[in-house]
Amino acid sequence: MRPRMLAAFAAGVMTIGLSAAPSAASTGGTVDSDNEYDNVGFIMFYDDGSRYRCSATLVSPTVVLTAAHCTDGTDGKTLVTFDPVIAEEPADVTLPRAAVPSEGYTAAEITDAGYLSGVASTHPDYSDFTDLDTWNDVGVVVLDEPVTDIEPAELAPLGTLDTIPKNELRKTLFRAVGYGTEVRKADSGPQNPTPQSFPLVRRYVDMPGQKLTPQVLQTNGNEKDPFGTGGTCFGDSGGPVFLDGQVVAVTSYGYTSNCRYLGGYQRVEIDAARDWLAGFGLS
Repeated sequence: MRPRMLAAFAAGVMTIGLSAAPSAASTGGTVDSDNEYDNVGFIMFYDDGSRYRCSATLVSPTVVLTAAHCTDGTDGKTLVTFDPVIAEEPADVTLPRAAVPSEGYTAAEITDAGYLSGVASTHPDYSDFTDLDTWNDVGVVVLDEPVTDIEPAELAPLGTLDTIPKNELRKTLFRAVGYGTEVRKADSGPQNPTPQSFPLVRRYVDMPGQKLTPQVLQTNGNEKDPFGTGGTCFGDSGGPVFLDGQVVAVTSYGYTSNCRYLGGYQRVEIDAARDWLAGFGLS
């Protein structure tokens, strides 16, 4: 089942009808038109008959790192692609649908459509957003076939974020990458900035740190912040947060429906995450 949160939203667990419903990039930020982050991917999966999407990172030839709320309860296989542009508009969408939604994707349905397939796994101590001290919003997708033409991203050493002095956190910029909804004015209708479904592309944003706990990095995610360029939104869930080119966290949650406030990111350079990831050959 998709998680239910009271004060926050999981930044990306939205059904993906790919017609009118918002389902996808960041507030502010930059389109990755140069494919700089070619190891950051888009994933899609079924849960209880509905199709959802998130972001993720290739961290070994066969392992894609994402958030637990993007893997927990998944039915069937998970679709993975590293294409920087999924669709500019609804008419461009080529993402397949499962023949039996209640059972999710089969490997054949995914590969026949030209995408990668894999099996999702969830951290066994994932608290489903109920306990900040044991958050563990970490998941992986183990690919059925290795990726040989993309260099995996590097995980940051244990305790990397703990080396940042407390008074320096707000001056430190973290880069988030993902396929989330872009917050902007609609082409027609009400003109208040809201999450827009298309274009569905990979973007990156720089965010100043705001708070650090043993499990979570929190940042300021407003594009009007004088120190940053934006934040994450629906569809960015599971995408990486980089510091000095290494993955320190994955996108986990936000606080507002317009994605212009604080963002929360599950740390992956902590023992709770790395002990579990070691079982997938990640150190």
